Amino acid sequence: MKIHEYQGKQILREFGVPVPRGIPAFTVDEAVHAAEQLGGPVWVVKAQIHAGGRGKGGGVKLARSIDEVRQISGQMLGMQLITHQTGPEGQTVRRLLIEDGADIRKEYYAGLVIDRAAQKVALMASSEGGMDVEEVAAKTPEKIHKVWVEPGQGLQDADALALCEKIGLPEGSRKQGAQALQNLYRAFWDKDASLAEINPLVVQGDGSVIALDAKFNFDDNALFRHDELTAMRDLDEEDPAEIEASKYGLSYIQLDGNIACLVNGAGLAMATMDTIKLFGGEPANFLDVGGGATAEKVTAAFKIMLNNPQVKAILVNIFGGIMRCDVIAEGLIAASRAVALKVPLVVRMKGTNEDLGKRMLADSGLPILSAETLAEAAQKVVSAAA
Repeated sequence: MKIHEYQGKQILREFGVPVPRGIPAFTVDEAVHAAEQLGGPVWVVKAQIHAGGRGKGGGVKLARSIDEVRQISGQMLGMQLITHQTGPEGQTVRRLLIEDGADIRKEYYAGLVIDRAAQKVALMASSEGGMDVEEVAAKTPEKIHKVWVEPGQGLQDADALALCEKIGLPEGSRKQGAQALQNLYRAFWDKDASLAEINPLVVQGDGSVIALDAKFNFDDNALFRHDELTAMRDLDEEDPAEIEASKYGLSYIQLDGNIACLVNGAGLAMATMDTIKLFGGEPANFLDVGGGATAEKVTAAFKIMLNNPQVKAILVNIFGGIMRCDVIAEGLIAASRAVALKVPLVVRMKGTNEDLGKRMLADSGLPILSAETLAEAAQKVVSAAA
């Protein structure tokens, strides 16, 4: 789950990371009132969408008067903000953050992710703040410095200070910078985040350190213990198909291809999509029905997949371990009839009650193409979609 910048800054503030004063606004009048509350002489008007690169797309602007706040807010609210992370269709701006201006001397980058191979949290920092970290990694990887944090110990003083020194934080700012990194780590850990990023982390003219941006992603599996995070969810920023899928416990992500995939297990789903691409096709979605799929779940999955007008064929790839193949077959038959399936359907199933499941599909009278191997299934569905 993602949240907006202003919500991320609420979390940073809660954990003691310095952030500018700011007030969210949903209308032009609210934006003007926020600026009046903050006082001048300079404000930053920031579009709030779940995507980076807002400044380059015109979503971050300085205002030097209340009239400018009104004018810029009116232009931003309702605009389709296009960045490198939104795709060409852009994202509608429905919320703003009105914030104090900052006296920026130098911009830095700091971010936390989970390194599953090391089984630790990786803290990355760079002197190249304000840029896309991927661009820095590609062009000047030597400017990204890393520390791996042992979860049982947390980010130690010496490691935080050494990292601040490596990225070139002025000596007088390092103690506060190290404290900001340690507090960012605490927020990341306590809130079950999968990503926490400050870009830029800024040293101001007086040497103080402040976070000018905040990006958090959270582990959906941990939200049951974070009602305060669930309350921050903005459904307007999420794909309607993904929202619908979550109601049925389906893991669904829409993609740009024309071959829909229904698979049980995330790893198998990734392998299925890779195999489709290997044989020249393009997946239309990632869909993991999990280990407890019912006929109702499979029917819901079919409806969600077929709501995508790009879909020309469906590949079902099931490994019957916990999930029985006959249960999946029952769901496929019910779903095909419920949605009056009009596109080719290729099914490959292996495992528990495999023979029974295949017999049920064969006896259904539905035009289902069966396959024994994943390669055969991928070839058939690519051919069918074409």
